[in-house]
Amino acid sequence: MVHIQRRPFLSHLRADPTQWVRHQQRGTVVHEGAGIAFWFRPLTAALSEVPVDDREIQVLFHVRTRDFQDATVQGTVTYRITDPGLAATRLDFGVAPATGMWRSTPLDQLASLLTESAQAHAVDALAGLDLTDALTRGLAEVRSRVTAGLTEDARISDSGISVLGVRITSIRAEADLERALQAPARERVQQSADAAGFERRALAVERERAIAENELQNQIELARREEQLVERKGLNERRRAEEAAAAARIQSEAQAERDRLSAATAAENRRLLGAAEAEAHAAHVAAYANADPAVLLALAAQELAERFPEIGQLNITPDLLTGVLGRLSSGGGADSGDRGR
Repeated sequence: MVHIQRRPFLSHLRADPTQWVRHQQRGTVVHEGAGIAFWFRPLTAALSEVPVDDREIQVLFHVRTRDFQDATVQGTVTYRITDPGLAATRLDFGVAPATGMWRSTPLDQLASLLTESAQAHAVDALAGLDLTDALTRGLAEVRSRVTAGLTEDARISDSGISVLGVRITSIRAEADLERALQAPARERVQQSADAAGFERRALAVERERAIAENELQNQIELARREEQLVERKGLNERRRAEEAAAAARIQSEAQAERDRLSAATAAENRRLLGAAEAEAHAAHVAAYANADPAVLLALAAQELAERFPEIGQLNITPDLLTGVLGRLSSGGGADSGDRGR
């Protein structure tokens, strides 16, 4: 919308750079251009405002495919009015001098024109495709067909309009049919998910089996090492027993040798002692062989007295003394006779 300031008998119009304005007075063009400003008389002025910037319209329409299925096409058409003077003569872009607003809806008319043309070309493009093909590869074909159709449309080009681009964002079937078409894909995805789950569980089972086998191998290895340890301990015990037995045998042999040597030494000592005692006894006997019997008797009495227990009191009777003296006197006479001889 242009900016108009009202004054008595005159008004001032100012347009933005993207607004093309034409001022006619009595059928003659007085001012014309984009982004201009001028004074005009509202009672005699005819004003037209044409936007010259890039604009987009959303298109949404239903088409029927070759297999008689309904499809919804949604897209965007970008256009620009490249010849605003021509467009001002084909469409009603006139504005009210008092307010600067359009008297009609030219952009709606232009959008209707572009939408109807795009729908016609989209219908032609999808009429030869099944719904499945339309959903899978219809976007590119519809876009190219609509772009070419809008560019070659004489009504659009004769109105000073240039189509800059067409974007087809989606082609969709009805909700029930779309869910039915999505079912196989969902089933494949679910199967892939199930296969992934099965594979994951199989991998988990395989890992558990590997862990169990590893634990079993560890237990077997531990048992083998324990067996080796027991065997080694047995060998060590047997070696210690053999060494202890050998040491005991050596000690026994040494003790026997010591006992033998001790016995031999004792026997030799006893032999020597016996020989010495025999020699001493022989010498003693030889010494007593020529001794006086009285002396021998005295020695015997002395020896006997040494062997008798201690006598605290001795009673000598006259009879005992008489007999002893008699024996002594008789013995003395014999000895005197022997010495006289």
